Amino acid sequence: MNMGISEKIAAIRDAFQLNNFSLSKRIGVTGTTIDSIINGRPQRDGSRKKTKPGYDVLTAIINEFNINPDYLFGKSDQMLKSEVTSPTSYSGMPQVVSVNPQGHENIIYVPIQARAGYLNGYGDSNYIGQLPSFHMPHLNNGTFRCFEVQGNSMVRTFFDGDLVFGKYVEHLEDIKDGRVYVIVSKNDGIVLKRVINRIQERGKLILKSDNKTGNYPTYTINAEEIMEVWYVTMFASKQMPEPVDVYDRLHDLESQLVELQEQISRNH
Repeated sequence: MNMGISEKIAAIRDAFQLNNFSLSKRIGVTGTTIDSIINGRPQRDGSRKKTKPGYDVLTAIINEFNINPDYLFGKSDQMLKSEVTSPTSYSGMPQVVSVNPQGHENIIYVPIQARAGYLNGYGDSNYIGQLPSFHMPHLNNGTFRCFEVQGNSMVRTFFDGDLVFGKYVEHLEDIKDGRVYVIVSKNDGIVLKRVINRIQERGKLILKSDNKTGNYPTYTINAEEIMEVWYVTMFASKQMPEPVDVYDRLHDLESQLVELQEQISRNH
């Protein structure tokens, strides 16, 4: 059952271990005012009719007890403002980086089996310090992280077990449409997707898969859910491409041409 505003005020009263009279004194109104809001005024037929609290009463309750206004109006179950976790703004730098003895940033490697731990430990220097790390001289203009690809949602471009190297994106507005990024978020974990940026217009990113089998639908993610974004600049794959047939035919033609040239030279 949804609580009405009189029940919400009664719950606040009880949470602070007050009665109607002591609550009225705290917010500067008469005890009768609080009684009529919580219990109602007696009517001629013996029923009680509750009085709706006015703006001044609500403001006084919110300020006196540091109440979350959304709680009073049924939009939140969190009574106190201190219980409300405001969405953290996207950080222009990763919370933790790794540096080698020469002072160069290491590339931290996040294998598939470390993904679950990474969601809780991406800001924990002790956890990040336990992950493998290495230095690559030609990846030094920014902070880079290496993620192992999991699943087949990006097949055609990346395969399960491939390694992608991502450069940290400092501002969500810098995400370019149609490019591939690693997105780290609490709800979706670590995902590798092709991205369409609608942060400024709608506060969202649109995430698409390269695998067109229909098993990987496009979806959106809200800006406040995003913890890290890495722009994929390089990848390493275990998928060795097979020779293309055209090369075999070219080799045959080339050998035939050489044989013809030799025959011609012998005949002359």
